Amino acid sequence: MNWMPYYRGDGVRREVELAPPPPWRTFPRKSQHAQYRPPAGMTDAVNAALHLRRPLLITGPAGSGKSTVIDQVAHELGLGDVLRWHITSRSTLGEALYRYDALGRIHAQNLGNLRGGGESRQDDIAPFLQLGPLGTALLPTDRPRALLIDEIDKSDPDLPSDLLDVLESGEYEIPELVRYREPKVRVRLWASRDTHEIDRGSVKCTEFPFIVLTSNGDRDFPPAFLRRCIRFTMPRLGADALTDIVSAHLGQPSDARATELISQFAARITQGEHLAVDQLLNAVALLTAPDGPDGAQAEQLRTLLLRELARD
Repeated sequence: MNWMPYYRGDGVRREVELAPPPPWRTFPRKSQHAQYRPPAGMTDAVNAALHLRRPLLITGPAGSGKSTVIDQVAHELGLGDVLRWHITSRSTLGEALYRYDALGRIHAQNLGNLRGGGESRQDDIAPFLQLGPLGTALLPTDRPRALLIDEIDKSDPDLPSDLLDVLESGEYEIPELVRYREPKVRVRLWASRDTHEIDRGSVKCTEFPFIVLTSNGDRDFPPAFLRRCIRFTMPRLGADALTDIVSAHLGQPSDARATELISQFAARITQGEHLAVDQLLNAVALLTAPDGPDGAQAEQLRTLLLRELARD
């Protein structure tokens, strides 16, 4: 078999038609709730978190499927679109609750004064406020919202402790609205065009959200934070579980090459190598395609696609 790549490295322009992407690489991105296969123990951990109204802290290596479970839970229970807070070293509790564009408001006020608008809608605070993902999740509602706090271990060391009071009380204040002349203000929600009326700057949840926090296991968390969470550690996946995952995304593996890739992948995980499930999906999709590579080229691509996720 002669695999015909798109790019040949000879500088010659060609009209090529790209093949359809793998199902998990279509855009706009789609929820993978139908394809997700929870590992053993995950459903119990999710149900415990739901019953006890506690956040679920999932620990496991990158690419092990920690963040996908919330899509399936939200779909099965009708919790709406998942709110997402992707953590960086600069993430703060304040920005997760709400964002206030003070400079934008000052600019609008100055512009209104120049135009002679005076004390008009140029002083309206609403256009310069937006609730963050956590702030939106804590709004009063008849059904819990679903919130993903992704890679909490990347945060500033103080952030887990900063979260304690809000996660325990389920409420927070927006100081700019507490001091505002109007008692009720409609504020935009996170990742939505909808608004919610906030009374005197106070937000109190009526249904605690279903919160999933993910961690790669790169750091320890304070006991006060851990005791408020239901904790689950992702198990190492065996060949049967990996076959089930590949089947959910690509169909039942009938090719001997796919079975071999899965077996080798499972063996490497058992030996402690750091690999992600989507690497296996990439390898099976590319190397077992009808017009895929073979021989030495297939072996080179297998090495490329299944390279361990560790620093050289």
